[in-house]
Amino acid sequence: MMTKLPDPWQTFRTQMPVSRQLIYLDHAAVAPLSGPARTAVEEWAQQAAEQGDVCWPQWERRVEQVRELAASLIGADATEVAFVPNTSTGIGLIAEGFPWNSGDNVVTLANEFPSNQYPWMNLASRGVETRRVSVEGGRIHPEHLLEACDRRTRLISVSWVGYASGWRIDVASLVQAAHERGIFVFLDAIQGLGVFPLDVHACGVDFLAADGHKWMLGPEGAGVLFVRREHLARLRPLMVGWNSVRQSHDFSRCELDIRDAAARYEGGSANMVGIAALGASLHLLASLGLAPRTSPIAERVEQLTSLAADRLQQIGARIQSPREPGHLSGILAFELPGADPLEIRRRCLSEGIVLSVRHGWLRISPHAWNNEQDIERLLDVVRSS
Repeated sequence: MMTKLPDPWQTFRTQMPVSRQLIYLDHAAVAPLSGPARTAVEEWAQQAAEQGDVCWPQWERRVEQVRELAASLIGADATEVAFVPNTSTGIGLIAEGFPWNSGDNVVTLANEFPSNQYPWMNLASRGVETRRVSVEGGRIHPEHLLEACDRRTRLISVSWVGYASGWRIDVASLVQAAHERGIFVFLDAIQGLGVFPLDVHACGVDFLAADGHKWMLGPEGAGVLFVRREHLARLRPLMVGWNSVRQSHDFSRCELDIRDAAARYEGGSANMVGIAALGASLHLLASLGLAPRTSPIAERVEQLTSLAADRLQQIGARIQSPREPGHLSGILAFELPGADPLEIRRRCLSEGIVLSVRHGWLRISPHAWNNEQDIERLLDVVRSS
């Protein structure tokens, strides 16, 4: 008699405490903590309260273990990964550390999240122009960005997944075309990491940042920055502190001997508890098959958003997110003609369904632990609004 194997997505669902009280379809905003992440926070808090810094060496070892894990999930070396408090910090470290010359320019998109525009716009005082490319219909192809480039373009900065439209770019194609022109690429990966596979060495991306509080199911304040190793010497070290140097624990030897690793950007004390929680969620995602070249999680998320798109269209909704194969993501934006999206969101919240409104569109963003019943419950409430 054959034994029925457990459903991995139902098992995943049991690891998400929020599933017991809410239909949570808002991972593109702030995700709920996974059960393992909550446990990591509770264990750290107990140790900190009862033992103080006696456990500090243990916490430090765990930080390095999480660094190794985070690096392995994107195909990087641990020396290329730093922990940052948020995506904005990671973008700022590259923007301010890059060796610009007056007259250079950086190319990005006009519909980028503000965090991927303001750091580049802030370079105007250094004579660096920010070129913001307009986007029609939410679709982004490499040529749209490359048409705005010229011989003074030093860097392209773009989101892997658009936070409003949900369009997922072809990273490898963009990087290849940019590198052929001598242009670096920065990837804001916050709306993709945790779901979609990405091998940073294979695709050639130069810099990447992502906070862990969305699809990686970690807490706010614990994210990752990737800097390709050969670029470390190119960037000016910023936020330098006691932890930025090779002799970080020898406080009696004050010599500016900067680490030959991305961890040079971790100038002071680390967010030990946040990194522990992030690591716990990353272990969970890795156990479900997330890897640099493959991700069953991505297939599951695409199935859920496709189901939602089909069912929403059946009740008269207009899908705003492009749905071309190869560009799908966990984000699905839609509108109901004649209906107030804020009122629909309010109604959904009153029924225990969590979603967002962005640019006047309703936006859902299910993770792989969500199920078909969650989508049907959303439909019931939207249909009656």
